[in-house]
Amino acid sequence: MDLHEDCAPLAFLLGTWRGQGEGEYPTIESFTYLEEVTFGHVGKPFLAYSQKTRHAETGQPLHAETGYIRAIGEERIEFVLSQPSGIVELHGGRVAGTRLDLTLHAVHTTPAAKSVTDVVRSIEVTDDALAYTVSMAAVGEPLTHHLRAALHRDAS
Repeated sequence: MDLHEDCAPLAFLLGTWRGQGEGEYPTIESFTYLEEVTFGHVGKPFLAYSQKTRHAETGQPLHAETGYIRAIGEERIEFVLSQPSGIVELHGGRVAGTRLDLTLHAVHTTPAAKSVTDVVRSIEVTDDALAYTVSMAAVGEPLTHHLRAALHRDAS
């Protein structure tokens, strides 16, 4: 199936990426994790996104996200993602070469979810390496660095 023409600036993301990351936040102990991220398409003007992490030492599941990167013209994008923890993030951004800088338009939480008020994400691909960072304002803390990871494209 051909990639939708509006998604051409996002083609560098396509595939499955695996690697390791590290997380920290003022309210938790620092940790490392293993991660798998997949970007796919079905010929429409969006990429499908799925992410899952496991504890680096025990292999136990930690976190997951799923969503869509919507191509909305002139290399502008919207990133819609949902987490099983009851958090939905709505981001906007631009594609600049092989980099995405995403700023939060809105975050919605279920009544039982932790309070999140801001999230800033960046993703950059160099050759077959994907690096990202996530900063977050949550549970009364200001916008603070939370996650960093280095992933490599799965060649299979």
